[in-house]
Amino acid sequence: MNVLVTGANGQLGSSLKNLHKDFPKIDFVFTDIEELNITSEIQLEEFFNHQKFDYLVNCAAYTAVDKAEEDQDTARLLNFHAVKLLAEFSKKHNFKIIQVSTDYIFGGKNFRPYTEEAIPEPESVYASTKYDAEKILAELSDNAIILRTSWLYSEYGNNFLKTIIKLATDRNELKIIADQIGTPTYAGDLASAIMTVITNYPENNKTEVYHFSNQGIASWYDFAFEIISQTKLDCNVLPIKTEEYPLPAKRPFYSVMDKRKFTDTFGIAIPHWKQSLKTCILNLT
Repeated sequence: MNVLVTGANGQLGSSLKNLHKDFPKIDFVFTDIEELNITSEIQLEEFFNHQKFDYLVNCAAYTAVDKAEEDQDTARLLNFHAVKLLAEFSKKHNFKIIQVSTDYIFGGKNFRPYTEEAIPEPESVYASTKYDAEKILAELSDNAIILRTSWLYSEYGNNFLKTIIKLATDRNELKIIADQIGTPTYAGDLASAIMTVITNYPENNKTEVYHFSNQGIASWYDFAFEIISQTKLDCNVLPIKTEEYPLPAKRPFYSVMDKRKFTDTFGIAIPHWKQSLKTCILNLT
């Protein structure tokens, strides 16, 4: 089996790199923009004419949620236009796409976990471009897999975990938003889930959507408090409301996702977010 991973230098791509040695029967090709610009039809044409793949895991995305409000063209180019191109090439060259999407596509007004059938209500440029990618993928491809995830962190790159550790090292007090509820997700667990999909995916002739995050729920305040607790840093964490820390992009107040479809389909247990946080912090030390 041949697997292409795009956006390979990001959190999820790096986590897949870390796992790939555990799958000796799979040949991986890891690319980022230096090796393959997925917004370029010409580059994609040349690339796929010379290499054959069974799966493409698209980890490439414009994830600067607030910056996207001003840089709309770039966000749409990478989050939507590139996915449209990949979907067209997947039909032409007969490979399956695993597209990573986001909990931010939901409006956050439900206050009970969102199932895959829930109607998205994106309220930011980032969320809209990601949801548009889902729709075009479902329209153009008959065998894609859309994996929605949330609040991703890892040992790699910049993320909430690393930011909190850095700030708590330099300060005695942090004020963190407590009225946005979701689930932190360890990229290592998401990478393992993707490999489970690749190695166990049932034959299907339609695009499927799955939710995957760690188990449990948390606010950003809860997440920060647990980071401080597990790292034993001497810093006080105070809860604040969203209105006290305004940002350009609107976030859902509640975006917890129901993972039962994934666990029922693939028969795996998903770790609780606190346990996975412990794993990641141990890997950082």
